[in-house]
Amino acid sequence: MNKAADISTKKLISLAPNNWAKWVTGIPDIVIGEILNTEFQWISRQSDVVIQAESPQYGKFLILNELQLRYTSEMPRRMRAYAALAEEKYKLQTYPVLINILKISNSEIPTSFASNFVGLRAIQDYRVINLWEVDVNIAFETPLPSLLPFVPILKGGENESTIREALRMLRADEQLNQLETVLAFFATFVLESTLVQEIMRWDMTVLRESPWYQEILREGQARGEAEGEARGEARGEARGEARGEARGEVRGIISSIETSLEAKFGSDALELMSQISQISDLEQLKEILRRIVVANTIQELRNVL
Repeated sequence: MNKAADISTKKLISLAPNNWAKWVTGIPDIVIGEILNTEFQWISRQSDVVIQAESPQYGKFLILNELQLRYTSEMPRRMRAYAALAEEKYKLQTYPVLINILKISNSEIPTSFASNFVGLRAIQDYRVINLWEVDVNIAFETPLPSLLPFVPILKGGENESTIREALRMLRADEQLNQLETVLAFFATFVLESTLVQEIMRWDMTVLRESPWYQEILREGQARGEAEGEARGEARGEARGEARGEARGEVRGIISSIETSLEAKFGSDALELMSQISQISDLEQLKEILRRIVVANTIQELRNVL
C-alpha cells in the first residue's frame, strides 16, 4: 500500500502533538518541541517516537512513545533499554509510555521492569495505556485526531454511529483521510463486514492492504522464517535449510492466525487451531488469515475450514 509508510506512530502523533503529550503524561501545561531522531548507536531497532517536551514544573524532558499492536512479554525489558538509550543520547530525563492497541488476554500488563542480579538491581517504571480502556469521547472532545482510527476498539466506540462520526472527521481532513483503512480494520472487530463495507463505501479487498493487516502477516512470517533458518543451519545442509525455511514460513502464518483469532474473537476461537495447525499449504493458510479479518462470527470461519 503506497501510503503505509505514512501511517506510523510519528505521523499519528504529529497530527496534534501537544494534545497527545498532555494525554499520555497528564501534564496540562506541557509544551512540545521537536520529534527527535530515535536511531540509537548501539542497537539497530528504533523506538517508536521520542518527543522533546517542557513544562514549568519539570523543565525539559523526553516523552518516549512505544505503540504496540499487541503486548508481548518482551516489552518491559525493551522499555528499560529505550528509556536508558534516549537519556544517554539526549542527556534529558525520560517519561516512557507503552500504548497497547489490541487486548489479547485479561492478564494485568506490568508497568515496570525490575531485575536483581547478584544483589544489583535495575528498575524502570513506565506508563501503560491500554486503548480498550480509553473512553472514546477523548478522541472527539480533546480533540485527539491521533485516536480517531482506533475509535472502534476504544471504550464505548463500538457502535455504528460513533464509527460513522469518526469516519466523517477523517474524510474531512486531508491529513487524516489516509487513515480510513486503519479505522475500517478495527471496525471489523465490532461490526459485521457487510456493514463496514456499506459505511466505508468500498470493497473489503482495500482493507486487506491495510498496514495493520500486513503487520500481523509480516510478524508471523518473520518469526517462522527465523526458526526455519536456525534449524536449517543446525543441520548444515542446503536442502535442509530450504525445507526449514518453508516450514518456518508456514508456522509463521499459523502463529499470525492464532493471534488474529484471539484478538478478534477471544480465546474461545482458539479451538479452531487444532484443525488449522494441520494445514501445510501456505496459500490456503494466507486465505484463512484474510478471512479472519472480514469474518463476523466464528461459525463463518468454521464454514471456510
